[in-house]
Amino acid sequence: MTRSLVLAAAQLGPIQKAEGRDVAVGRMVRLMEKAHQRGAEVVVFPELALTTFFPRWYEEDISVADHWYESALPSNETAPLFEAARKYGIAFHLGYAEKTPDGHRYNTAAFVSPNGEIMLKYRKIHLPGHKDYDPIRKVQHLEKRYFEVGDLGFPVVRAPVAGQDVNVGMMICNDRRWPEAWRVMGLQQVELVMLGYNTPSLNMDNRGFEAHHLRVFHSHLTIQAGCYQNACFAVATAKAGTEDGHELFGHSIIVNPQGEIMAQATSWGDELIVAEADLGMCELGRTTIFNFAKHRRPEAYGRITGQVGSEPPAVWAPGR
Repeated sequence: MTRSLVLAAAQLGPIQKAEGRDVAVGRMVRLMEKAHQRGAEVVVFPELALTTFFPRWYEEDISVADHWYESALPSNETAPLFEAARKYGIAFHLGYAEKTPDGHRYNTAAFVSPNGEIMLKYRKIHLPGHKDYDPIRKVQHLEKRYFEVGDLGFPVVRAPVAGQDVNVGMMICNDRRWPEAWRVMGLQQVELVMLGYNTPSLNMDNRGFEAHHLRVFHSHLTIQAGCYQNACFAVATAKAGTEDGHELFGHSIIVNPQGEIMAQATSWGDELIVAEADLGMCELGRTTIFNFAKHRRPEAYGRITGQVGSEPPAVWAPGR
């Protein structure tokens, strides 16, 4: 019996600092309606989909930024999104800033069933940027200030989606660049990885130069490699366009287990891309070249979990 799933990446254009959640949610509801018209069964929205990318601004008192966070899902402001999912029978992925009842702050994603149940939650682990104001940078990237390192690991759940069970997992933005994140989910037989991102078109670190065109190439490279090496599909959805004067590169994609791009966004605005995933494609890699039970050698990988920073190798000397 063929297992298939119609996947949609719901790219968002910029969300300006002055715009409220009602504006973002209204746009997402319209994308959900379009997804229904095109037969989508899962819709993936970007990282921090409800607000502008607020970590670009420094606040000495973090509590001043509390209005960017969600304390509950659904809330009065996000309820229309949940109502649209119920109306159209679509499961969706939502990236948002989370503040827990005990005061912890995370960059979070939730995978929600059409009836409003949160089937899986993920909190971003690989936080980029810095914690304190950096005068060298043209634009601040303060994720380490506004968010704690995620405490949920990289879970995979066998979730009921469109009348079938699908092994789903999530990561957020910078996580896609770390092969360990993909492999932990691959070891749980993940079939679908959902991820959202808000990635600038330029590297604002000012400690080196990264060519503009390589920003998109590196993003796609990591996703395509992750899918191929772990025999899974991925929906990678961007925030795009010029947000509060800062350009985000977009280029949302849907990728298959062979690492091929099945669909790609071509605008810097709100755009829906759709692809049908034959989940049976995951079996080829999982049972042949990436048959983990047959070929993995964890006894040789100790450095991966036992070491954080890189270390220089031993110096070769004659007679050693």
